[in-house]
Amino acid sequence: MYQAYLFDLDGTLVDTAPDLSTALNYALRKSGHPGVNEAETRQWVGHGAQVMIEQALKHVRRSNTKDDLLECIHRLFLDHYAAHIADKSIAYPNALKTLQTLRSGGSKLGVVTNKAIHLTRILLEQMDLEQYFNVIVGGDSLQVRKPGPEPALYACNELDTVPSETLFVGDSATDVGCARAAGCDVVCVRDGYNHGANLEELGADSIIDSLADLLREERFS
Repeated sequence: MYQAYLFDLDGTLVDTAPDLSTALNYALRKSGHPGVNEAETRQWVGHGAQVMIEQALKHVRRSNTKDDLLECIHRLFLDHYAAHIADKSIAYPNALKTLQTLRSGGSKLGVVTNKAIHLTRILLEQMDLEQYFNVIVGGDSLQVRKPGPEPALYACNELDTVPSETLFVGDSATDVGCARAAGCDVVCVRDGYNHGANLEELGADSIIDSLADLLREERFS
């Protein structure tokens, strides 16, 4: 198996869409815009809150948006989301057992996400998952975020492992791009936040139905 495992967060370890959608709708309506449904929100998750908000505004306004409006809605979103980050979010089936088994087997674990680092830490703490990770890299931890290779390379360095012995576990083209650029093997979990893409066309080494599939005694490359 691998020396280390790097996990995306939203759509891979935790189904965060319900709380993201609630906070997004709060910010949209407080700023005088109509809301969006959760299914739509799921298509916009994965590139950070600001990109999600930009996509939502394009959907409801169908016109260009001024920077000051984006900043206002972003601030409203962050304040509400931080206070309600784990109201309805739940870890995916087998997530906890998989993390426990990998750690007990001697593997090093990390989170590499485009979610802001302070929100990432709040979520992992409230979901009682932070204890399993040796390194946590957020979307604003470095100057470059996924799909650039830097977040994965930084995590590997912190874990004292090499990319060729590290498996990246994600759910989208953003994760595949990051892993490939860094030199990691990569798998995508089905039913994550893949922005409507066909998983079979993303170029991952494998597509898994459950995080428990990581416990098979084999490599995915």
